[in-house]
Amino acid sequence: MAEPSKTAKGKARLSRPSSTKTTNKNNPSEPPAPFRPAPEALKPFYATLPPGHVYITHMDPRPASFKRKLFLVPVAMNVAVACIFVWRMAHILPYYLDLAWSALGHRNSTTVVAAESTWRELGGTIVGRAFTFLLDFLLAVFVWPWPYEFVVGAGTAGRGSPVRWRWAVGFRDREIYVRRSRPSWDRQLAEAGDLLAEDAKAARDAREVLMAQVRKATAPMLLQQKTGYLTMDGDWDLDWAGMVTATRLVDQKNVKLEAFGLVVLLHHERFGWLTIDLGQGEGAEQDERRRQVFAFRDALAQLGKEDLFFRWVEMIQFETTQPGGFTAEKQAAAAKKIRDMFKSNGVDFDELWKETVGTDGLAGMP
Repeated sequence: MAEPSKTAKGKARLSRPSSTKTTNKNNPSEPPAPFRPAPEALKPFYATLPPGHVYITHMDPRPASFKRKLFLVPVAMNVAVACIFVWRMAHILPYYLDLAWSALGHRNSTTVVAAESTWRELGGTIVGRAFTFLLDFLLAVFVWPWPYEFVVGAGTAGRGSPVRWRWAVGFRDREIYVRRSRPSWDRQLAEAGDLLAEDAKAARDAREVLMAQVRKATAPMLLQQKTGYLTMDGDWDLDWAGMVTATRLVDQKNVKLEAFGLVVLLHHERFGWLTIDLGQGEGAEQDERRRQVFAFRDALAQLGKEDLFFRWVEMIQFETTQPGGFTAEKQAAAAKKIRDMFKSNGVDFDELWKETVGTDGLAGMP
C-alpha cells in the first residue's frame, strides 16, 4: 500500500494520489533510474522536511574564519538598512502626520489651497508628493523587510533566518548547507501529476525541468567557486531551519556528517522520499574515486586546463542523470565524447589519467 501523503493543505505535491488501483505493471515497486529511495541514514532529517519542494544538501569545507568574514557582509548591510530606516522614519513620519492632520481640516505647512496657488505650484506639489509616496511604498515593500527577515525570518515561508541559523550553529570548518527549490519552478512538478509517469508528456517535461535545475545546482564549478551561503539564486533558497536541524542531528550523533555530502531529496506520493543518483558511489569506493578525481584535477590545473576538468565532471554528471540510467552503451558513448573533448584541447585523456592516477579507469566505473 502506498505511503499516505504527508503534504499539508495548500502545499505543492510532486504527485497526486490515484483514486483507483493499478496493476503491478503500471505501479512498479521501485522508482525508475536515476531516482532511488532516499538513504535510511538520512531519515531523521528528511522526515522533518515539508514534502512540497526539492532539497539539495552539501558540505562547505572552507575555513570557519573565512565564513565569519563573509557573514559580516550581510550583517553590515542589514545594520545599515536598519539605521536608514530609523532615520527615514524620524524624517518622514512628522510629514505624514501633518498630511493627515491637514486632511482633517487643520491648516499647517502641508496644506495647499488651490485658489491661492498657481498651476505650476499645484503641479510641483502633486509630483513631489507622488514621488514621496512611491518611494516610501517601494522601500516598505522591498527594502525595510530585509533586517526583519534576516533576524526573524520570512514568516510563512518556514525557512528560519540567517541569524537564527548562525546563533544555533556558529561557524564551523565543515558546514552543512540545505537548499530548497523555489515555487517559481517546483510548482510545475506538482502540476505534472505523477512525476515518474513514463507515458505522460507533462511528467516528462517536469522531469526535464527537475534534472536541468539539479544539474545546474550541483555543478562542480558552482560548488567549487561559491561558498554555501552564496548558492542562493533565483531558483533555490537556503533552508536555514533545515540547516539547523541537520547540524543538530550530526551533533547528537543521530546522523553522520558525511551523509550530508551532495544529496538531492524529493518526495513522491507513492515511493516516499527519493534521491537522484548523481553517480557518486558509496563508502570506500567513493573515497577512492574522490582521491582519483582530485589528483586528476590537480594535474589539469598544472597544465592550465582546470576548466577542462569541470567540463569533464559536468559531462559525466549529465550522462549519469539521464532517464534509463548510465548503461554500458551510454558509458561507451560518454567515454568517446570525453576523449574527443580532451583531444580537441591538446590533452590525451587516457595517458594523463594513467600518469597521474595510476589506474586505467575511475574506481567503481567499468
